[in-house]
Amino acid sequence: MDYKVHESAIVDEGAQIGSGSRVWHFVHVCGGARVGRNVSMGQNVFVGNKVTIGDNCKIQNNVSVYDNVHLEEGVFCGPSMVFTNVYNPRSLIERKDEYRDTLVKRGATLGANCTIVCGVTIGAYAFVGAGAVVNKDVPDYALIVGVPGKQIGWMSEFGEQLDLPLSGEGRAVCEHTGAVYTLSGQSLRKSEGA
Repeated sequence: MDYKVHESAIVDEGAQIGSGSRVWHFVHVCGGARVGRNVSMGQNVFVGNKVTIGDNCKIQNNVSVYDNVHLEEGVFCGPSMVFTNVYNPRSLIERKDEYRDTLVKRGATLGANCTIVCGVTIGAYAFVGAGAVVNKDVPDYALIVGVPGKQIGWMSEFGEQLDLPLSGEGRAVCEHTGAVYTLSGQSLRKSEGA
């Protein structure tokens, strides 16, 4: 075993966990989960059976990653943020065959206490602010805040807000990396140099 598991954690037989990962206090990883390399799962994290977690993800304390949630490489899940997998749950109605897939793309940040309603895609390097409720797809690099979540800006891959309008045409340079971001309509793309 080339990953660390705290003695209070439970990793069910069959779970796949990549090298260098850390499974901290009171974590439960179900047997069908696939977890990449160098993933950190903080205290009291739950990972369901039908879950994939990419390399270098950080899942902070008190996060449940339920079935049908898929995290690409480098996703940050802030403390006590929430995933769901049933859109209209009822205790008296069985809806396990109605789980909706949720995809969080590479490098996205999900802030503390935010809620991601099932069935959405969070774009690459998007940034969901603390406490936001996301109930629709989020574009790459979008900054989302509020209830319900709405886009208020754009974020660099470094994690800084870019000085760009929400839509139209524009160009911004990340002061930390020199990467150039070009806005066209309601879509942002990155190139490497100024």
